[in-house]
Formats: sequence, C-alpha cells, structure tokens
Amino acid sequence: MNKCSKLAALAALSASVLFSSVFTSCGSTKVAAAKDKEILVVSFGTSYNNSRELTIGGIENAIAKAFPDYTVARAFTADTIINILKKRENISIDNVDQAIVRAANNGVKILVVQPTHLMSGFEYTDLQKTLAKYESKFSKVILSTPLLTSDEDFSRVADAIAAKTKKFDDGKTAVCFMGHGTEAASNGVYAKMQEVLASKGYANYYVGTVEAKPSVEDLLAAIQAKGSYKKVVLNPLMVVAGDHANNDMAGDEDDSWKSIFQKAGFEVECVLEGLGQDSAIQQIYVDHVKNAVRN
Repeated sequence: MNKCSKLAALAALSASVLFSSVFTSCGSTKVAAAKDKEILVVSFGTSYNNSRELTIGGIENAIAKAFPDYTVARAFTADTIINILKKRENISIDNVDQAIVRAANNGVKILVVQPTHLMSGFEYTDLQKTLAKYESKFSKVILSTPLLTSDEDFSRVADAIAAKTKKFDDGKTAVCFMGHGTEAASNGVYAKMQEVLASKGYANYYVGTVEAKPSVEDLLAAIQAKGSYKKVVLNPLMVVAGDHANNDMAGDEDDSWKSIFQKAGFEVECVLEGLGQDSAIQQIYVDHVKNAVRN
C-alpha cells in the first residue's frame, strides 16, 4: 500500500470511528453524542428484524434527518419483544422507563416523545402516565400524537396506502388492510379510515381488524356482496409487518385471513410491508414532531 492509500485508509477509519461514537444503531437502542434535546421514538416493537429496521428504523431515521440538533433514541413498550431480542440476539433495547432515566442521566433538558402507535388507545394512555412520573427531571417534556389523530392524518394515510397499492386497484380486486383492533374507544379509527377511503373514491378498499370490529368476517361479507371481485390483496394496517401480518394475515393456518378468503374462492396475494417503511407515512410522523416542538 502506497503512502496515499495508507492516508486514505487511515482517514476512512477515523471517520468510521467518529460516526460510530456519534450515532450507533446495531438494531437496538440508539445512542448519540451528548445533547440537551432528545426525541424518544416509542414503539410497541417487533422481533422481525427486517421489518423492524425498515419500519421503526425508517421512522427514526426520517426524524433524525429532520432534526439534526436532537438526539434520537428508541424505546419499546413490549417487554416480551425486548426479552426475545436480548435472549435470541443479545440486542438490548430500552423500555420507556429505562429510556427516560437514561435521557435524564445524560443531561437531556428537553424531551420530545413521539409514539409510533396508530391511535391514542391504552398504550398511549400508559405512555402519558409514565411520562408524568418523570416530568420533574426535565425542563420540558413534550408528548407528540399518534399517526391517526387529526382529519388531515386520516386523509394523508388514506392517500398513502392507496398510492402504494394502486397497481392492484383494477375493479376486480379487493384491497384489504388488517389493523390490530382494540377494546378502547379508539377502535373507531378503523371505521373512520373506511369512511375516509370511500369519501376519497377508493371504492375497492376495505379495512378490518384482527381482534375487534370490523372483523375478517365483516370484510368477507362486504366483499362477497359486491359481487365483482376475483382477487383479494391483503396488507397490514400496522406500523410493522410482524407476527400479526405474517401469521394472522398471511399464515397457512385455517383461521388466517389468507386461508379464509381462499376458502371463499378468491385468489389471494399478501403484501408483507408495514406502514412504517412508506416514506409518506414517515413524513407524517416527522410533521407530528414538528408540530409538537412548535407548540
């Protein structure tokens, strides 16, 4: 190796070390250079590595790009997921309490919390209660809003999912989206999304849930009543394409959505892509952070 090559290699190594010390990810909690402003991105989490980094990671990276003056960190609310990743791959991810304590210990003064939740359900309420315990440790704590909060959010999400699946909208295909569903009053977001899709002319789009209403049986009845569909395309209406998407939606068990529609005589195609990997959805989260910081 000549002198110029050695110098170039040394410079590259130095740059790599510097970057690693400023912002490292390894699929777990992100640690950045000490700053007094932090955006903590809180997600339920997933043990599906590829989906996690495309979706949750995609949202975090979009926020980090938009807010270079802030540290961007990760926390999961699902202890089960945190434990699986620690045991299976030795990946350490903070829960919400750990992430907040770490931020305080690192000298963060302004803490902005952006949940990747779809709605303000039970998890969002729990997050509010957790943050209230630590407010005194910071000069300011700001809790931003979930994905589907304002009428504008619903409109933008409807346009985003329609644009992503436009190739399937041929009049002979029912484009279905699977949400999680909840016992909380916020379950109404799914019915509202259906109404918004219809109002925007997306007549071949259907929204259902795994654990609430509308159910897959409700969707099947509506699709059969239309009478013109030959094919059904299944998509997750979830930030990640995790366990529900891979098993409850696209699995081979008799009670999966794929199997139910196949048994009803439809050709079925499954799209295993979480909402979080769509740049238009990522931008909505970025805009939520902007509004939170501005207010």
